[in-house]
Amino acid sequence: MKKIIGLFALMLTLNGCDDGDITIEDINFEDVTASYCDQNDILYKIKDNEALLIQIENSENFFTNEVSDEGDPTVITINNTTNRVIYRAYSGEVATGNICATIPLSTPSVIEEWVATSGTIEITTTANVVPNTTSTAGNATKITGYTYYIEFKNVTFLKPNGVEQLYETYVFGDRIINSSLPFAFNVANALKCDSSNEVYNFSGKESLVLNLDSSFFTGTLSPNIKPISATNKVTYKLFETALSASYFCTSPFPTTPVLSEEWNAVDGVSGVSGEIEVIATEVTPNIEYTIHLKKVTLKRGNAEFYLGDDYIYGTFIN
Repeated sequence: MKKIIGLFALMLTLNGCDDGDITIEDINFEDVTASYCDQNDILYKIKDNEALLIQIENSENFFTNEVSDEGDPTVITINNTTNRVIYRAYSGEVATGNICATIPLSTPSVIEEWVATSGTIEITTTANVVPNTTSTAGNATKITGYTYYIEFKNVTFLKPNGVEQLYETYVFGDRIINSSLPFAFNVANALKCDSSNEVYNFSGKESLVLNLDSSFFTGTLSPNIKPISATNKVTYKLFETALSASYFCTSPFPTTPVLSEEWNAVDGVSGVSGEIEVIATEVTPNIEYTIHLKKVTLKRGNAEFYLGDDYIYGTFIN
């Protein structure tokens, strides 16, 4: 009999709960993966009937391919007008449509909202470097995208009842954007400029240009190898639109197409790393040149990747 009365009392308690009476004491999305809405530029986490939202004005200026200096994240001031952080509790389980839809779903409804009134958003950017399993150069790596580690510092939320809640450090978590360089060059497409020792290879929106000293093209039928230096450069460029052959062999380079990224090879050490090898063979009545880039690392800011132990750049007849 006591068990029956106890169960009956529990049922009355549960039925007596009203969604509007829920009291939120803390914000916790520690194990939740962040998502992003293209429609309204909102970065968010959802968990059951809760959501944590970030909206940053011109966010593309902050989620870039520039790797952060150690201990020097990008800092954005929260102001509740252009750079907003909001926590919401809903009357039922929340879905992506409640956050991203042009016309948000009408249910569930928001029953509590905390608005961040001060503090900063800190973003630390790192490159995601993995083995390049498609490369034949040996031990090559590639960048598949960038990870943005997001923290709030000294963020104050204002609750509906007028009470403020401060988090000195609140970890929002990671946003990952996949962004890989094409590197789709064909060795047969390498060419040398007639008026200089510039060698170029391009494909679509990318180019790989070598500026070499004249000793590489004397016609001597033997391998010639030198380290990358101020006089022997390797430069990779990615543009916003496709290239044509008319872009090359001019000085200065044309202003169009617009440059998106530029990577430069790290200076080499003879017999150790970062070397350019040019092999000349006779193809009567001309000379055929085959270029190898050996143990070359390409670098942009704090990001870098390894081109491989022996990357075959291309072959051309001169």
